[in-house]
Amino acid sequence: MDFPLLLFVASFVSLCISAYAGGLIRERHRPLEKDDREDLGVVQAAAVTLLSLLIGFSFSMAISRYDQRKNFEEAEANAIGTEYVRADVLPEADAAKVRTLLKSYLDQRILFYTTRDGQALRQVNATTAQLQTELWSSVEVPAMSKSTALMALAVSGMNDVLNSQGYTQASWWNRIPVAAWVLLEGIAVGCNLLVGYGNHRTSTLLIVLPLAVSVSFFLIADIDSPRGGVIRVQPQNLISLSHSIPAQ
Repeated sequence: MDFPLLLFVASFVSLCISAYAGGLIRERHRPLEKDDREDLGVVQAAAVTLLSLLIGFSFSMAISRYDQRKNFEEAEANAIGTEYVRADVLPEADAAKVRTLLKSYLDQRILFYTTRDGQALRQVNATTAQLQTELWSSVEVPAMSKSTALMALAVSGMNDVLNSQGYTQASWWNRIPVAAWVLLEGIAVGCNLLVGYGNHRTSTLLIVLPLAVSVSFFLIADIDSPRGGVIRVQPQNLISLSHSIPAQ
């Protein structure tokens, strides 16, 4: 669901067709009796209520994932900033190397959040993996040659830097499943069929429910899409850290 606008258009068209199809089915059959219409009203209310609950739950899932991505971005910036300071415990040459690598690594992490192009993103991920290897080696070698509590502190900080990237990546992969979207769309189609079938006549008012549901789907998909939506997590903490590092 990396194309929320496309999802909105597809949902709106399919739901409108469903609503008007329900009206056509009604016109081809005998008019509903009073008792049948009352029963249909109960079914319509139950179906629309169920759809509303499912949309609410999906929205809550998308919001929780968005908040998780924000929290991990903050944690990642804190881990990098802390390790940059802890580099002081390393020998001077190793400390300078770690700081240089951390600056480059920070730039790649900012690009991870801001890049939308797939090919550029693959390059960012490859560069990030290479820098992680170099970062770990830059603290492992001095720690192996001189094992002290201060060295352990630097190694622990670097471990947090590497782990925070993994947590961030996992949160970006944690999305509402496609199967859930398919089922949600199916229920929405069924609800619009019932609404169209239950209306006394076919009118432009039948587009109200499809429009409302499609906008809801668009909002959920946009929030749930880390890279394809309009509402995205901005690397504010990482950018702020990048601006402050040269002054340290």
